[in-house]
Amino acid sequence: MSKLRTVSWVLLAIAGVLALLGALTSANLAYRGGFRIAGVPIAEVAAGREAVVTGLRGARGTAAAWAAGFATLFLYVVLFPYRRGDVASWWAVLVATLVLLAVAGSRLLFTGSQAGMFEPMALAIVVLVALLLDVRRLTAHP
Repeated sequence: MSKLRTVSWVLLAIAGVLALLGALTSANLAYRGGFRIAGVPIAEVAAGREAVVTGLRGARGTAAAWAAGFATLFLYVVLFPYRRGDVASWWAVLVATLVLLAVAGSRLLFTGSQAGMFEPMALAIVVLVALLLDVRRLTAHP
């Protein structure tokens, strides 16, 4: 295995672990802690309406669950087929990352807000660099 391929899958694995830890931290905040929406604590946003607090916690918890599921699948793909040199897994990681970017980027288009864009952009940059380190796999012959 080439050194660039090794650096690539290790970098992707680190990105996947960080994404999973971020998702689990977000879930913890959703279910047990306080978090802010546009800089305002959820208790203040809800203004004493417990149903609003529950809805906000549920929305964040659902987003965290999807993020944890994505990170887990991402890690599985990286640690097994990608690490072995499977070409389809390179494309799967790329497409999943582009979809993540498209959905996160649509926030700016539809809401005009950049809030929450840092994390998906940072993850995408790391993933794209890691993929470029092993782009030779696309033309390599087995």
